[in-house]
Amino acid sequence: MRWLVRWIVRLVVLALLLAVVFIAPVAWVELACRGDAVARPYDPILPPADHRAESRTLLTYPEWHIVHAYDDYAEVIENGDPHEFGYFNAVKTYWTSLCALKKQASAHGGVDRSTKELVYVIGVSFSAEMALKALYEQTFGLVATLVRGDAQSPLDKLSAQQAADYATFLQQVPWYKYDFAADAAALRAAQTDNPRDLERRLALGVEYAAKAAYAGMIAAAVDTVGADELTLRMVVKGPDAAVLEGLDGLSVVEHRGNIIIVEAPRYRALTRLLIQMADRGIDLVEIAGNDDVMFTALSDQAQMADALFSFRRQGYDDYRHLFLVPVSDLMGTLRRFADGPAQVEHVHDY
Repeated sequence: MRWLVRWIVRLVVLALLLAVVFIAPVAWVELACRGDAVARPYDPILPPADHRAESRTLLTYPEWHIVHAYDDYAEVIENGDPHEFGYFNAVKTYWTSLCALKKQASAHGGVDRSTKELVYVIGVSFSAEMALKALYEQTFGLVATLVRGDAQSPLDKLSAQQAADYATFLQQVPWYKYDFAADAAALRAAQTDNPRDLERRLALGVEYAAKAAYAGMIAAAVDTVGADELTLRMVVKGPDAAVLEGLDGLSVVEHRGNIIIVEAPRYRALTRLLIQMADRGIDLVEIAGNDDVMFTALSDQAQMADALFSFRRQGYDDYRHLFLVPVSDLMGTLRRFADGPAQVEHVHDY
């Protein structure tokens, strides 16, 4: 019985240590990352029913950081191997960027409890996933690549394509709607006699099965509370209302003097739409009742003036920068960035 008690104690201690490791970043962000709550007054044009919390433009980034991490991972393994990806660097950047954004959010209404819970929960989940993948890929996965040799196996190439497809999918659709079972089936169908293929099928098969099960739970929870809105409303002005015609996904809600209220899709579709609108000379007055908005841009410069946070992307030879600008300046900024020094990546709605 003594050996059983010893193992139980060891497991309890290990569980406590893991809990401390994963909760520590949450405690650090919550306690150390606080800014000055000095809000600038703004009288919205849109009615309250069309408003979204302004701080959400900053706090949507952590979810997108995970999307970007999957894209970085896909880029690394396109011609390399999973053990070459910096899993812990992706985790570190998640929490440090969240800290910088939480400080900034204090002046934009602060962060509500539900949003805090969201970014903390997905942050801990992301950290745990990256830790598990690092543990496997830098041990068993690394050994499998050494046995394989330099040339990628068929399932190395297929899994790289699956990773790229998944990263693209996440730009517009929630992760829990992805068909992980189909990817697992594709691995089984494409497996060869190469030992690396067997290892990839087993390792990724377990990962896909776990994600599929978790996705089912999340989907059921979302069905209970309801999914987030897929559109938002904006106030625009331009040389002529006719320039709005033919813009995919945009619909005119109301003409009010020299301004027009429109409804537009959210997420990556919104970024593409705003770039088209900027090119047509359209300007913004307000988005979802807010006068400030954040966007990310990519540049070969390590630092850019006025960036809230900057860091190097894995798998790419460039840097990501986070900017917060007045809504009224957004379109002019998009036009300036069209010719450099950076490429606009994503406009973060709320």
